[in-house]
Amino acid sequence: MNLADALTLKQLLHEQIDTLTEEIEHVAFISLEVNDSIPTIQSRSLQDIEMELEHIRLDLRQLDRLIQEANVQAVVETHDGPLPLVEAIELAIQLRVQARLYEKLSLRPKKDYVHGVSVIKHALYDPELYRLKARDIKKRAIRIESAIQAVRYQTDIEFDASRYM
Repeated sequence: MNLADALTLKQLLHEQIDTLTEEIEHVAFISLEVNDSIPTIQSRSLQDIEMELEHIRLDLRQLDRLIQEANVQAVVETHDGPLPLVEAIELAIQLRVQARLYEKLSLRPKKDYVHGVSVIKHALYDPELYRLKARDIKKRAIRIESAIQAVRYQTDIEFDASRYM
């Protein structure tokens, strides 16, 4: 399976764990009238759900390990040269944060009157320059994110997902 599908499966497994946990809470208790007897037949026992939950948790741990290994081994070509996938992901995140900061700076006026006309707040930078910087950094982040996605589809991991997909 490719890494992109593995990430989707990981999310699916987390959702299944949440669903089974809720099911445990429903199956573990029963409300009865005082004189009613406890039914002997249930569609699924608490132990059945616990076993299924344990299998999914084991698969999730194995899948997560394989994803992490692939994130270190797979390489993404960036403007800064080849980077391990995990580092490229972090770089893309950092670039997005930097672009947002520059966008905020670009929206500030060069000169701002703070308290009427007695105090003027001067920007010590050119807001237009930061607008352009933000645009360039955002483009760079988009290119890296596209390369990350491509690598995720090209990188295979050995995991049997037939139980889930």
